[in-house]
Amino acid sequence: MKPAPIKLTIPLSVLEQIDIRVGTILSVDEIAGSAKLMRLRVSFGDHERTIVAGIRQERLDPGEIVGRQALFVVNLEPRKMRGVLSEGMLFDIGFSDGLRPVLAVPEAPIPDGARAS
Repeated sequence: MKPAPIKLTIPLSVLEQIDIRVGTILSVDEIAGSAKLMRLRVSFGDHERTIVAGIRQERLDPGEIVGRQALFVVNLEPRKMRGVLSEGMLFDIGFSDGLRPVLAVPEAPIPDGARAS
């Protein structure tokens, strides 16, 4: 594997603007008319959100991630995709390198909503 090129250098102040939180995936559902997108319902402890992610073709059974914790960007502007409002972004690893993506996960269980820093 040849890793994707490193992105442009940014100041720490830009990185500090990104709010990454741990969430538990409660459900994963197909989005009608899409070959790639799935609707994830995610718990962030004090609230739940819908996250639309292009993971449908990344694993044989996308439902296998239900109950798993993962990292999510939670302060992106909400965006409609295929008629479904997405309230964040799933972090995954490998897609940009042409690999089958895997979830970015905490090394041990931690309360939903915990912030990455």
